[in-house]
Amino acid sequence: MQSTERAGTMKTALDKGPFGPWALVTGASSGIGREFARQIAASGINVVLVARRDALLSELGRAIVQEFDVQYRALAMDLSQEGFIVGLADATDDIDIGLVVSNAGTPNPGEFLKLDRKLLQATLRLNTMAHLDITHHFGAKLAERRWGGLILIGSLGAGMGVPLLANDGGAKAYIHSLGEALHYEFKPRGIYVTVVPPPLTNTPVLAKLGFDPRTMPMKHMSVEQCASEGLNALRENRSRIVAGRLNRFMDAFVPAFVKRTFTAKMLGKALASKSASASSRRGRPDNGPVMNRGTEPPSQAGELAF
Repeated sequence: MQSTERAGTMKTALDKGPFGPWALVTGASSGIGREFARQIAASGINVVLVARRDALLSELGRAIVQEFDVQYRALAMDLSQEGFIVGLADATDDIDIGLVVSNAGTPNPGEFLKLDRKLLQATLRLNTMAHLDITHHFGAKLAERRWGGLILIGSLGAGMGVPLLANDGGAKAYIHSLGEALHYEFKPRGIYVTVVPPPLTNTPVLAKLGFDPRTMPMKHMSVEQCASEGLNALRENRSRIVAGRLNRFMDAFVPAFVKRTFTAKMLGKALASKSASASSRRGRPDNGPVMNRGTEPPSQAGELAF
């Protein structure tokens, strides 16, 4: 396994033996999922791209084919819907998948009681049950071939509880527990399992949380570094990797209540600013953060990073 940095872009080379000839990446239409797909394809591994937005998946697939000379398969699916795994299993049954990156998920920030319960339930299905279904189905496939890899995308906030992201943080805690337990269970079967909890990363999720990358009080991470460190940790069969040296230090040594307080204040300020900006554009007085009361299914563009 090698990590290289060219023109500011970090890449990690994967062994096609255990982790090919195909890999599957969910939440692949943007953000960290998109970058995982690119770096995996750069190793000569074909990719199955899964997300809701078919046009973005096809665009990424064509770019990957042209740049890395691999095959791709774009599957537009709503992973928050019960029973999606049947269609996903049917669409991939004819190929040998050696690596799965279970990345689909999204945050819905706001005060818990001001968020619509149906939206919370749909988000919970996407952020937990989708990972369970994917891990169980493809875990069995990997066990049959007796080698391969599984990456579960978590969140740095999963272990401490984040006010204004209570439901989302709880869901990510499930992913962490699931992944670290399966790291132990799957090891004798030749399957590597790694949990990757991204720090605040430069993806569309930042805007959803109300952050402006140009004015954030702390530096965000690039998707290239996050994906590269995640793939490198998988190759070393590490149960968990926090990308970035400073992030690893803070995760290990800063007390949870300190991180919780700091994150809550930073997020609360960002959401208030986002609400004020939205109110200004609508030309009406601001009455506090505007919370999502709709029941539209959650986006699956990529990771939940907080």
